[in-house]
Amino acid sequence: MSTALRSLLDLLDLERIEQDIFRGRSRSAVVPRVFGGQVAAQAMVAAGRTVPADRHAHSLHAYFLRPGDPGAPIVYTVDRIRDGRSFTTRRVVAVQHGQPVFHLSASFQTYEEGLDHQVPMPPAPDPETLPTSAERLRGYGHLAPEVVERLLETREAVDLRYVGEPPYGDYGTPREPHSQVWFRAKGKLDGDVDTPLLHVVLATYVSDMTLLDSVLLAHGRGGWAVGDVVGASLDHAMWFHRPFRADEWLLYDQVSPSASGGRGLGQARIHTQDGRLAVTVIQEGVVRVPREPREH
Repeated sequence: MSTALRSLLDLLDLERIEQDIFRGRSRSAVVPRVFGGQVAAQAMVAAGRTVPADRHAHSLHAYFLRPGDPGAPIVYTVDRIRDGRSFTTRRVVAVQHGQPVFHLSASFQTYEEGLDHQVPMPPAPDPETLPTSAERLRGYGHLAPEVVERLLETREAVDLRYVGEPPYGDYGTPREPHSQVWFRAKGKLDGDVDTPLLHVVLATYVSDMTLLDSVLLAHGRGGWAVGDVVGASLDHAMWFHRPFRADEWLLYDQVSPSASGGRGLGQARIHTQDGRLAVTVIQEGVVRVPREPREH
């Protein structure tokens, strides 16, 4: 396991300070607020620690309420909404400075046999043939060096490889609102940390990194890295269909069906490398064009 992955797992580990109350810490993100994927992942850790081990996450629905302060701890309070025969429901509120910054509802289910079908996996190249984040980012002479380093820092625990050019790599001309990314944790998860919940938590963390890319592609925008849009996640939903491992390659296939009213919608499916549909993701975010172009 890489040092960066161990550091990420330590970040996602929460301190229990009371029955159903947990405390997490943050680290700097690429923008001056807590990374949304971190808050969502920590909230899933909090919810999962109040659920029996034989019940696995099958969905989450979340709202980002306020920008998180990376310099302050986050307190997660879990409400045990329901403990049924097959399903368990938890509600988590993340609080900073006395105000809620994030709200999540998650549902867990015992294993059960049932009907089974899925859409086919879309075509995509072998991830091993694609450039790494470092190789791709350091080839962009138009990006400020500090922007490149901040992006690489956020991805140091994750091997994330774009199939095509990311929005900030080739912008100015609208493209098809479709983006593909392969990702996996940088290192093998084994021992005590190798739990179904952790794989869900890591996928939740990564899922917030690139989902609105397809919105930017549709309008030829490069995003915060080049200063031609400002934005933030508004809500996030995930459905976990089949078991998967976050330390093995996962294809994140993303598309934007709509943008309007200063908001953009991203929809995505996550497939395992052997073609199983593992996760469906939907997110809406604020996507605004600034009145004055920002200087780097």
